[in-house]
Amino acid sequence: MGILVVGGTAFRVWQVARIDNRDRADIVVVLGAAQYAGKPSKVLEARLRQAKALYEQGVANHIVTGGGRRAGDRFTEAEAGRRWLVEHGVPDDKVVTVGEGNDTLGTLKAVAEKAKQSGWSTAVIVSDPWHSLRARTMAKDAGLDAWTSPTHSGPIVQTRETQARYILRETAALLYYRSTNASADGIALDEEVG
Repeated sequence: MGILVVGGTAFRVWQVARIDNRDRADIVVVLGAAQYAGKPSKVLEARLRQAKALYEQGVANHIVTGGGRRAGDRFTEAEAGRRWLVEHGVPDDKVVTVGEGNDTLGTLKAVAEKAKQSGWSTAVIVSDPWHSLRARTMAKDAGLDAWTSPTHSGPIVQTRETQARYILRETAALLYYRSTNASADGIALDEEVG
């Protein structure tokens, strides 16, 4: 039974990673990843490029950047994301920062609260493909009607070995979340995606 549950979950992680839903929504949400003195990591930059493309295609009128800061950081992941988007042509008043949360669950809860305050209820979540199912599940649990448009560039999608590692990681993280309703981001494979 355990093998079926794990195998079925891994298959769903893989399956949802391939879905790029660009239906119209109130907001595009970019989940944070590492930033260095306000400069997005390669992982975060790939997510920001995807969000910018969605905004330019008219998927949503606003982009919400999410993510807090680690000890010693001057900038939040959300601030670094906002700076990058504005520097790359997204109007300042179309980017909303939610600089809370140091993991997927905390960030999505904070984003859902900001969305509720702003009268937004639908969201396209941008993250890495393998993270899509867990992020979508958490967003829905937090009260957002959410779907995903994952990035298919950046270091996390470059090799089959990396993809396999992340599918396994996300399978474990999703199973942990579903059984505890707690964050599982401590199951990290590298420092960029904590």
